[in-house]
Amino acid sequence: MRITYDSESDILWIRLGSGGISESDELESGVILDYDAEGHVVGLEIHQASARIENPRAIEFAVAK
Repeated sequence: MRITYDSESDILWIRLGSGGISESDELESGVILDYDAEGHVVGLEIHQASARIENPRAIEFAVAK
């Protein structure tokens, strides 16, 4: 998984795998899911991230048991 925040474009990208993107679907304005050729979700894009997320530069990682 890779998380990237571009402050100039104010877009947060979350890539769940290394597979290519075959299709994208906008769930709501500025929230986009990316799918691979088999229909699996491989990424998430959040546009205008600073207005939607308290601090798009902060990352917290937790493993649930």
